[in-house]
Amino acid sequence: MSGELPPPPPPSTPYGSDRTARTGAALAIGAYGLWGLFPIYFKWVAAVPAIEVLAHRIVWTLAVMAAVVSLRAGGWRRVGAALRQRRLAATLGLSSLLLALNWGVFVGAVAAGRVLECSLGYFINPLVSVLLGVAVLGERLRRPQWLAVALAASGVAFLVAATGVAPWVGLTLAFSFASYGLLRKVAAVDPFTGLFVEAAVLAPLALAYLVWLTAAGVAVFAEGDLAMDGLLIAAGPITALPLILFAAGARRIRLATLGLLQYIAPTGHFLLAVLAYGETFTVPHLIAFAGIWAALVIYSVDGLRQTRKIADR
Repeated sequence: MSGELPPPPPPSTPYGSDRTARTGAALAIGAYGLWGLFPIYFKWVAAVPAIEVLAHRIVWTLAVMAAVVSLRAGGWRRVGAALRQRRLAATLGLSSLLLALNWGVFVGAVAAGRVLECSLGYFINPLVSVLLGVAVLGERLRRPQWLAVALAASGVAFLVAATGVAPWVGLTLAFSFASYGLLRKVAAVDPFTGLFVEAAVLAPLALAYLVWLTAAGVAVFAEGDLAMDGLLIAAGPITALPLILFAAGARRIRLATLGLLQYIAPTGHFLLAVLAYGETFTVPHLIAFAGIWAALVIYSVDGLRQTRKIADR
């Protein structure tokens, strides 16, 4: 969750045997588990300015996704088809900006010791997505969903009132990624093609910035620290691997299962923040998170009930 989670697979996703479902669940758990561990990687590169890390992540992600597209049957044909559709290309251009914002805020927040806020943002992200669905797509919410949104909003409001500071990092991550997910939901493109195009849109500026840093003699990369160079290059495969696992797993399990598994990532962020990095977790934080967790329980239970009703028809 750090700009890492792609939009859900289409409703037409096929489901197979119990063995297929178990394989899908294992792959999805692997994806969300890796996303949950992302703060560890960005702590390792915290000595590098966040914007330089972001630039490297964009450039190396493009390189990895170019390889992925090349290995997929008809991969470049899909890229060409996406670019020829002006509306789709424009949508992916806008989604790329939201992705860059999400990635940049996450990188900077981890370096600044605000992983707990990142966790909060990705916990409330599904509920923000629900609100955007109402506001933009005209979707209607059931009573349990409204209750869940109200509980989460109350938790955040309480935290602001108790601390006097709005959790801007969490809110920015939640709204930027929910908006990104909304755009990717209406964009008829597979996750691999979409991420390649998004990285390609951002790469010229990122690469130009890295070249400027090198020319100015202030770049961290290729200055003799081979371990750090390797870590920065690793941003590409680290970004791509969970996406590949997710895409493989999502097509084997139900959306309801996928919806529950998505909380693995912010839970990982939360545990790392409190147990590994010693970030401050006060009583107001506990009350706010309790409200958000209660909201997610209500939201998830309601979703499972609706899935069962549809399955019984």
